[in-house]
Amino acid sequence: MSREINTVGVVGLGTMGAGIVEVFARSGIDVVAVEITDAALERGQATMVGSIDRAVAKGKLTAAERDEIFARIGFAVGLAALHDVDLVIEAVPEQLALKQAIFAELDRVCKPDAILATNTSSLSVTEISVATTRPNAVIGVHFFNPAPVMKLVEIVRTVVTAPDVVADVEALCARLGKVDVTINDRAGFIANALLFGYLNQAVSMLEAHYATREDIDAAMRLGCGLPMGPLALMDLIGIDTAYEILDTMYRRGGRDRRHAPVPLIKQMVTAGLLGRKTGRGFYTYEGPGSPKVVPDELTAPPAAEALEDGRAIETIGVVGSGVMAPGIIEVVARAGFDVVSVTRGAEKSAVVAGAVEASLAKAVARGKLSEADQAAALARITWSSRLDDLDDVDLVIESVVEEISVKKAVFAALDEICKPGVVLATTTSSLPVIEIAMATQRPADVIGLHLFNPAPVMKLVEIVRTIRTSPETTAAAAALVEALGKTGVHCADRSGFIVNALLFPYLNDAVRMLEASYATADDIDHAMKLGCGYPMGPFELLDTVGLDVALAIQRELYLELREPGFAPAPLLEHLVTAGYVGRKAGRGFRDHT
Repeated sequence: MSREINTVGVVGLGTMGAGIVEVFARSGIDVVAVEITDAALERGQATMVGSIDRAVAKGKLTAAERDEIFARIGFAVGLAALHDVDLVIEAVPEQLALKQAIFAELDRVCKPDAILATNTSSLSVTEISVATTRPNAVIGVHFFNPAPVMKLVEIVRTVVTAPDVVADVEALCARLGKVDVTINDRAGFIANALLFGYLNQAVSMLEAHYATREDIDAAMRLGCGLPMGPLALMDLIGIDTAYEILDTMYRRGGRDRRHAPVPLIKQMVTAGLLGRKTGRGFYTYEGPGSPKVVPDELTAPPAAEALEDGRAIETIGVVGSGVMAPGIIEVVARAGFDVVSVTRGAEKSAVVAGAVEASLAKAVARGKLSEADQAAALARITWSSRLDDLDDVDLVIESVVEEISVKKAVFAALDEICKPGVVLATTTSSLPVIEIAMATQRPADVIGLHLFNPAPVMKLVEIVRTIRTSPETTAAAAALVEALGKTGVHCADRSGFIVNALLFPYLNDAVRMLEASYATADDIDHAMKLGCGYPMGPFELLDTVGLDVALAIQRELYLELREPGFAPAPLLEHLVTAGYVGRKAGRGFRDHT
């Protein structure tokens, strides 16, 4: 028989605890908010007042509703005040010994039928529960920050949590207007288990000086549509909190190296560089607690002008007829460059031309392009089926099939045809640019320009320099990206570059989670969209990108890095073998027929 939950206690009024109190009070539930000292209680009250007053200022609450919310909250020092509540949620720092001590005291103080819940994001709920004499009444209720805004709650049951306790908490989440996913007790649960491997890898990139903090963050925001870059997100979470979560997941989760904290993280914690709360983390902030980033010694100076090396770019060749080629041609022509499009035969050229014309017409229909500009863009394009017609262009962008032998053959031919000094760019998303460059006698002129699909919409371009690429070539490529109205991020030539190297291992981790029957594809997608603000869940994204594409990229990453955690998940390989490669086949992780 379900119990009525009318009064809730919240232990700990830091950022999360204060947010949880607000969630319950806004939903009409009485709350007893508890801290250990008067000073901590005052800080927690101030946090809540600030949050609710901001909601009033934004018109999301009326003054009368604000007063009603505060009338439902009682503030107290000490756990004894929780003697008559129906449910307690603990939201203190991520330290097992501290949580166990609190639960032992709650067990003594709270009435026999009260539910005891922890908001831990990574610790073992089971280990917390055994500090009580009622482990069957202990459950994980993991809210996400900021709790009043984020819709997801992970409900974490242990092997002894009573079914009626799970059902009562699920019903409570529905009353709060939250979306819950119910899962078993495992390190990191869903969201953190997937999120923190990705964050850790991003720090590893920075530590290796593979790319700047700004370029890593811009790449993931612009290339994947994420609300924040990984390093800015680490600063928001707190570097110390991130370290504790990673360390816990590494120790509890089978010692997967994806979760072994990168040394730089521990060094920052030791140095007191904990992120926004201390005013300095990966970025420097205006002051402790401020979200405003200010320049520091690591801030790059304003972009230098392209080097004067005689590389005036007026005509650009685009080789290929695949998915990316029409978009690249459109972007280049709309930016005012003359374009020579080369495909294998007149039939392919007609298909590409039709795609470009249709896209431009759609832009006109949406009011994003005038008919005069449409006509001017089309007039700048020359259609050809002969590579020899690229003998007088100033830069070439190759966009052929993602096979190293094909690309090397194209670049060997371009080496023979193109005039000296021409920049030769490949749009490969995962292949080694240096291997392509060495098919020519001019590797200093070869660079990667990885545009994202659809090219007319996506703002990001990864500028990939090899160990043979000259500074002049890099500068010319960066100038072109700017002229195209895109944002360029620089990185060295390594499998996956920035975006794919961070994105696809995260997707692979999600497949492994599904493969282990830990959670359903729907729950995993809900967790990442509602808990982390991702535009798509991992399985939605995999079905859209294509499982075959994901498998090919993951294999490239594994072959280069040889990290066991990067080995493609067997389930991914099996689905591709069966022909279930996503939307384009009508079936992937979901049925799309």
